[in-house]
Amino acid sequence: MKEKVTKVLESIRKYLQADGGDVELVNVTDDGIVQVRLTGACKGCPMSQMTLQMGIERTLKAKVPEVTKVEAVE
Repeated sequence: MKEKVTKVLESIRKYLQADGGDVELVNVTDDGIVQVRLTGACKGCPMSQMTLQMGIERTLKAKVPEVTKVEAVE
């Protein structure tokens, strides 16, 4: 599953980088929780939670059904 998640994050990354941000995969747990680190302009951005849930989590769940949740870690 980690390879699938990595591929999807690669496709999302270009949109984040266009705004000066980025996302880094930290871990994928056995129960489908994807842990990511937002970096660059995304780190500390007031809209980062929306980006995480409405952008990253929605896309990952649509393309990798095994994903149950996406959470940001430091």
